[in-house]
Amino acid sequence: MSETPEWSSPDQRPQQENNPAPPPPPQYGQQQYGQPYHQPPQAPKPGIIPLRPLGVGEVLDGAITTMRRYPKAVLGVSAVVVAITQLITVLVVWPLINDINNLASVDPNDLTPSQAREMAIDVIYSGLVGGGVSLLVQLVAQTFLSGYVTVVVGRAVLGQPISFREAWDEFRPRLLSLLGATALITLMLLTGVALCVLLGVLFVPLSIPLFILSALLGVALIIWLMVMFSLVTPALVLERGPIVESFRRSRLLVQDAWWRTFGILLLALLIGSMINNIIGLPFSLLGTDFSAIMAGKPATTSFGALLLTAVGGTIAGTITYPFSSAVTVLLYVDRRIRREGMDIELARAAGLTGGQ
Repeated sequence: MSETPEWSSPDQRPQQENNPAPPPPPQYGQQQYGQPYHQPPQAPKPGIIPLRPLGVGEVLDGAITTMRRYPKAVLGVSAVVVAITQLITVLVVWPLINDINNLASVDPNDLTPSQAREMAIDVIYSGLVGGGVSLLVQLVAQTFLSGYVTVVVGRAVLGQPISFREAWDEFRPRLLSLLGATALITLMLLTGVALCVLLGVLFVPLSIPLFILSALLGVALIIWLMVMFSLVTPALVLERGPIVESFRRSRLLVQDAWWRTFGILLLALLIGSMINNIIGLPFSLLGTDFSAIMAGKPATTSFGALLLTAVGGTIAGTITYPFSSAVTVLLYVDRRIRREGMDIELARAAGLTGGQ
């Protein structure tokens, strides 16, 4: 399916002239003729969610249900992408770990100033290169998975089957645009961080309280931007509009429900962090050199320990990456249902008539 008219924004829908409007569907919670008293009609549910405004639990449950109903298309692809990401991260981070191990095993008193400076430069260089490449790889992987999962969730909402090939064919034309949008968001956030640093440099000599206030305002600005444009990915992938339009759409959908959007995204983040800790902790403990710690010596990290940590990260990321992406997509669906009445369009696209 290369076109998704059911997801088009109100501005993209063609005007229907000389066609009588269909009767409105029953209002959820409104008593209908022939029904028992006080029994509201059930909202249609062709897929993972009922086609009505969603509660927090329904958003989270819908994300989990997507992974359960589409294990190959979601968890299988996520496992491959996260495994590749973790492997690249291990390879680029290992030089930094090795430099730190060498630095920890040397007595500072045995080093000349030039040797100490050279070792410090090696650590800084390895950290900048390894950290930069690792962040870039993770950003690209997360961008790919978020866009890919968006397509799968779009079908899951309608109760339609989808394979990896179908999802990839639908997502592929939007990949470059999504990478561009991600780069733009990253640039905005980096600008916010740079502004915080600049304010800190300017205000520290004047007043510590003023510096703290400026730092808090800078952090608040960054969080506000992240939430305000959190729906860019589903808007860009499903509505298939230009990058700038997806930013405008995200702002319009979030602006009246910023705190609710922030709360649900924060809850999903906390759940993901908990899963990462529960799964990753045993692998981290297996790679810890407890004998060195008990002997009072600096503990070093071996390549095998780094691989164990990567295995734990792969297992956890296979779950948390698509979970957080699916939550974002369902937030987008919820906002469009609440703001634009998109439940009617979705019911029609799912083959349901009259919202039944």
